Amino acid sequence: MDFIIEGIQKALQLIFSLDREIINIVLLSLRVSLTAIILASFLGIPLGFLMAVKDYWGKRFSIALVNTLLALPTVVIGLIVYSLISRRGPLGVFSLLYSPSAMIIGQFILAIPIIIALTHSAVQGVDKRIRNTALTLGATETQSAWTVIKEARYAVLAAVITGFGRVIAEVGAAMMLGGNIKGSTRIMTTAIALETAKGEFGFAIALGIILLLIALVANILLHYFQSRRV
Repeated sequence: MDFIIEGIQKALQLIFSLDREIINIVLLSLRVSLTAIILASFLGIPLGFLMAVKDYWGKRFSIALVNTLLALPTVVIGLIVYSLISRRGPLGVFSLLYSPSAMIIGQFILAIPIIIALTHSAVQGVDKRIRNTALTLGATETQSAWTVIKEARYAVLAAVITGFGRVIAEVGAAMMLGGNIKGSTRIMTTAIALETAKGEFGFAIALGIILLLIALVANILLHYFQSRRV
């Protein structure tokens, strides 16, 4: 019990002293996850919208596929991306392995089915007459789509926040693709795993507290946007 108390004390000391290493790890974690979620949103929101409003061959299969990918283990994502970007892989020439870019790719793949599925659900909840009315009044497809997205904006924002909460806490793919290199690819989750294995509980607890605070803020925002949707 004493080592837990000592660990918490050291953790608080590291946080309030603004330890440079912890700050760098947190900033890198945020940079990687925010970049991945922004890229996933740019692709996932339009795809989710199209899946909701368009009729096409294989629609049911694509929806089932996206829903299946929601449960895709992060280590499987890491394995797939690793095989593609390793030196012997088809994308090995770009030297992406063990870099922040590799972790962004992994988190992007993890986030995009979440955003597609939740955007699809959000758009389906919008009255179809809104889009039809916009088209009848002379709006273009893009303008009518924007009208629907604005109507579902709180649910779409909730989808983005859900995706961010998922990727910021991910460890499997980040460990495999980033390599947990100090000063280069070490993010909060991988650092927590490493420092715990080393017995540096204070450092690990400090990062755990910060990660929990970020998750708390994300969940508060998620609850807010979900309540606005009702």
